[in-house]
Formats: sequence, C-alpha cells, structure tokens
Amino acid sequence: MNVYLDTSAFLAILDADDENHTLAKKVWENLLTSGTPVISSSYVLVETYALVQRRLGMEALRVFHEDILPLVQVKWINAELHHYGANAVLTANRRNLSLVDTVSFAVMRELGIKKVFAFDRHFTEQGFECIEN
Repeated sequence: MNVYLDTSAFLAILDADDENHTLAKKVWENLLTSGTPVISSSYVLVETYALVQRRLGMEALRVFHEDILPLVQVKWINAELHHYGANAVLTANRRNLSLVDTVSFAVMRELGIKKVFAFDRHFTEQGFECIEN
C-alpha cells in the first residue's frame, strides 16, 4: 500500500506550532517504521518549498530538503497531468481548490493510491482516505 503526501502534512510535520503537529509526527514515524512507500508530486514539492521557506525559514527548508525529501518517491508532473489538473480547477469553479490539489487527485488515481497523509478536506471530498494515526 502506497501513501500520498500532501503539503499540509509536510507543514504539520515541520511546524511545531501547527495544530496537527503532534499527530503528523506520529503518522510520519509510523509510516517510516512500517516501511510504507510514500509518494508525492513535484507540484506538492514546489508548493511545500515555497510555504516552508516563507512561513518557517531556511533552517526548516533545509530539514525538509535534507531529511524528509530523500524518504519520498516523487512523481514528476508532465504536460498531460498539468492540463488535466488545470481543467479540473476550472470545471470545479471553486476558489479554494488549487491546481496542486487537482493534480494530486489525478496522480493518486493514476497510481492507484487510495490513502493520503493530509490535513486537507478536499482529499476526503474526492473519496480518498486520510490517514489519522
């Protein structure tokens, strides 16, 4: 069983002030000790780098880059997935649903991933199971 990782999980792992930090650390440790393959997309990484750098600073970004990212398999987004995600955002016509979210949904469906480590309700709205422990 593979698990997809969202920006919201990465932020919660890194930010001790995040309301989900304690749970995120527990989930992350459980994933690592169980040997569960964790996958994310290049779009999630771009979003995570930007948010971590802006909100938490360079030291947190370095921890993400050097300690967390090497443990994650990355699905690099191609033009087809990008266009699919862009069309999904426009079709949904919702301000709070992002391109990164819709591309993540497409990646998960393409790879047959049903579980996600995220603190974002959009994943459950799409029928994915969010890991809680």
